[in-house]
Amino acid sequence: MSPKKNNLKDFFKALPQNIFSGFVVSLIALPLGLGLAMASDAPPISGIIAAIIGGIVVSIFGGSNVTIAGPGNGLVGVLLVAITSLGLESAYAAIICSGGLIMLLGFFRMGKLANFFPSSAIQGMLAAIGLIILGKQFHIMLAHKIKREDTLDYLIEIPFTLNDMVHYENKGLIYAALAGILSLTIMTFYAKLRNKFFQLIPAPMWIVILSIGFSYYFEFVLHEENPISKHYMISGIPEIQQIIADISMPVFSKVGTGAFWSSVFAITLIASIESLLSIKAVDKLDPQKRRSNVNKDLKALGFGTIGSGFLGGLNVVTVIARSSVNVNNGATNRSANFAHATFLVLFIVLFSTQLTRIPLPALMAILVYTGYKLASPKIIRKIFSIGKEQLIIFFMTLFVTLKIGLISGIFAGVITTFIIHVILNKSFSLFLRNVLKPNVLMYQEAKGDHNFYVSVKHFCSFLNYYKLKDKLEAIPEDHDVIVDFSLCSFVDHTVMENIHDYQELFKKRGGHFDVIGLDMHDTDSEHPFALRRLLPVPNIIKRSLTRRQTSMEELAKDYELSYTSENVKEVGFLNSFLFFNTKPIDHIYNQLYYKNGSINLFDIEFSEGEFIAKEVIRSTMLHIKLDDTIPEFTLDREGFLEKVYAFAGFKDIPIQDHSDFSRRFYLLGDNEEGIKEFFDDNLIHFFESNPYYHVESNGTSLLIFGKERLASVKEIKGLFDFGKRLKEVISNI
Repeated sequence: MSPKKNNLKDFFKALPQNIFSGFVVSLIALPLGLGLAMASDAPPISGIIAAIIGGIVVSIFGGSNVTIAGPGNGLVGVLLVAITSLGLESAYAAIICSGGLIMLLGFFRMGKLANFFPSSAIQGMLAAIGLIILGKQFHIMLAHKIKREDTLDYLIEIPFTLNDMVHYENKGLIYAALAGILSLTIMTFYAKLRNKFFQLIPAPMWIVILSIGFSYYFEFVLHEENPISKHYMISGIPEIQQIIADISMPVFSKVGTGAFWSSVFAITLIASIESLLSIKAVDKLDPQKRRSNVNKDLKALGFGTIGSGFLGGLNVVTVIARSSVNVNNGATNRSANFAHATFLVLFIVLFSTQLTRIPLPALMAILVYTGYKLASPKIIRKIFSIGKEQLIIFFMTLFVTLKIGLISGIFAGVITTFIIHVILNKSFSLFLRNVLKPNVLMYQEAKGDHNFYVSVKHFCSFLNYYKLKDKLEAIPEDHDVIVDFSLCSFVDHTVMENIHDYQELFKKRGGHFDVIGLDMHDTDSEHPFALRRLLPVPNIIKRSLTRRQTSMEELAKDYELSYTSENVKEVGFLNSFLFFNTKPIDHIYNQLYYKNGSINLFDIEFSEGEFIAKEVIRSTMLHIKLDDTIPEFTLDREGFLEKVYAFAGFKDIPIQDHSDFSRRFYLLGDNEEGIKEFFDDNLIHFFESNPYYHVESNGTSLLIFGKERLASVKEIKGLFDFGKRLKEVISNI
């Protein structure tokens, strides 16, 4: 059966599960769409239009697999400003233009732009969006509508609103506030009810069901009007025919003004960032660990936004919360997104009149909870644990966003991050000289092999992370990757966080993703995402271990070894090896060793050449003390260079009756007869049946290493196991 038929078969097999997942997502999308639209000062139906158009367009033309598209939390603040300053019809025109720009970002393959924003700045921007949502909607949730100049004023007013609520005398306001408080309680504690039947219906839908049920109880049981004040009920949702008839046509009369294009760029920036971050996050949740085609998704989101704007809807973005629900309910492909849009159409066609029974405070409670989650104190604690400098970036972005605007806020975060990086490195030239230089080298270590080696030089931060990401994206996740930062002077928090994501992705797909070369870098916190700077003095003891060093500690326990990360200058035991005759050793570190000193594995720093030709090399080697004296020799895999060495007088020692060994290995030594006698059948079979290593004997001990670079944890295990078994074979000779 062809792969295409297989895919079609799998699609139809998974269709029922995707339809069910789409139904569950639609239960959340309905109240959220209404709430987000009203929070933006747009007609309630505009949020549903965005969800419907987004679900249909992105499911057909998108490049992601299990994401959900619709109106986004992050756009509430910027859309509110656009509608207030431009008017509703002109705001629709700005939405259409932003959709066009997002499409262009996709066509010009600019999905990588998201990599230019530091993680802490993005967190600060999201927290500011959360406070914008929370600040404005908190008062409506407690039945207290107010108008203030900016978000900080709304936040300052919260204690006064709480005081006013306690002194309400109007019955309609009391019931409205109680509806908001009850809804917020459901949003806060519902997730703690670990019951599969309750969990089938998400918390926002329970709020809708209870609100409508409350209205019917008063109407049919008590024969009374809904006691909640009419000022705090959703204004009428039109019938589907009326919605079509009343579609607001966009007005482009303000297209020549600065305010119009300021809104367009602000909407585009937030919509693209929110979508790119959400796509990236949902890819981590995808059980099949597929990678989304980000640029294709941007085209679809832009196209959907244009269509939504012409039909009176908000921007279409990829949304993380609804996408998470989609994955958790077993969605496997884009049909779930299409199903969610279809169910929303059915809700509007069949139940539009029922939606008018939902109190505004109940919907605003959903948004207040969302805003709190975006600006939770837990986020601040997490950022502080990564590093104090990250907290400065976070709060700078947060305050500038609240006081000036979203675009100013994110750029303030970028500039602050860059200034902090310069201060920490005490070098502006590090970034100025190297920002445009190619700094990432990647190659496959052997033809047909699944091992990739990636070396990063100079610095790696949000400014040039895209270069590293482009290389990593080209590697299948079921292969082995080693990323070497030993030649990199500075690695920032954004890169460390993304590298961790790759490690998790490769682990789940059956591959190995190891990071080496950070053991000589300093950090101000023990958090694995903390930024790292190369130590100016090698013998400084690090405050925290890298992930590789932690793994080496665990390996020491498994093999009953001792481990130390300290730098050691006393390396006289290596001087007698031929390999180091012309290579000065600076120090060794990260030692794994038996207490009797018989086997010692370590990282080593040495150099080749001098002055301008000097090259510093870091590698991982194994030293084995032998019980008896053996001939001095050097054993390498035979290659082109070894054949060239023969012309220079370095003669390969042939072993009789072992032509395959002589063809594959390059054996050197002065005592030819002694070496031939030493290499018996057992030793030759050992080397023939194991991976290639450089093996050198100085008569009383062995030096073994693989490649002239730091080894990954997987390679360390292989090297140590090889050395231990080789010692046993030699002991039996």
